[in-house]
Amino acid sequence: MRAGRISGKVALLVGAGSGIGEAVAHLFAREGAAVAVADVRADAARAVAQAIQEAGGTAAAFAVDVTSDESVSSAVVAVVERFGKLDILFDSAGGSLPDDAPVTEVDLAVWDRTMPVDVRGVMVCARHAIPAMIRSGGGAVVLMSSGAALRGSSRAHVYAAAKGAVNALTRSLAGTYAKHNIRVNAICAGRIDTPRVRNTYGIPGSSATGGDPFDAAAIVQAYPFWLGKPEDIAQIALFLASDESRMITGAEIPANGGRSAY
Repeated sequence: MRAGRISGKVALLVGAGSGIGEAVAHLFAREGAAVAVADVRADAARAVAQAIQEAGGTAAAFAVDVTSDESVSSAVVAVVERFGKLDILFDSAGGSLPDDAPVTEVDLAVWDRTMPVDVRGVMVCARHAIPAMIRSGGGAVVLMSSGAALRGSSRAHVYAAAKGAVNALTRSLAGTYAKHNIRVNAICAGRIDTPRVRNTYGIPGSSATGGDPFDAAAIVQAYPFWLGKPEDIAQIALFLASDESRMITGAEIPANGGRSAY
């Protein structure tokens, strides 16, 4: 049997109760990591961890509110106590809101709901995971961003600003903690077919109509690789978490079908 690409590693996966995070949890476990499945929905985290265990993987569930410094700090301590160390942080908590809009139109409540999870949450997770990773001898941080952070968004100004902050933080973390053997990269995804996205926007070709504020079908026609599956992002996350990408840090990896490029 081949060795997994991240065998022996311990990964804290934030927002792993569904969607992209869930796909990452299953793939990382199959590739030999012990995975800490963290989500604000404790029942969802437990279900993912149980499924991994039933498939022969090593996993444990943790309830985490990324907007709470105390919650994240306690979770990191618990992960290290359970598995002995921390090598990888993957953070996919957050996302866009359907009532996001241009700044002259958006309700400020959208800003107040988005920033605590999408920006503060990333900062707080890095704030507590990185010291644990330093004690483990280094590791990899993979943050979920968006193509909107690279090209802007004509309609979702708050989300674009939040993910732009994630990209800037990615570069800052990478430069600061390289001396501790820690790499930090962001994945700038296109639209990914997750339950949250289906419920909010719908997916072209699916039975979910959603409330898409723009013509997603037309975008898919122009950028056929813009619409992806959680497993597509999981494969990129695995590469960035593994030693295969040891020369890559501070990067904003576009996984949006070229929409940020042309």
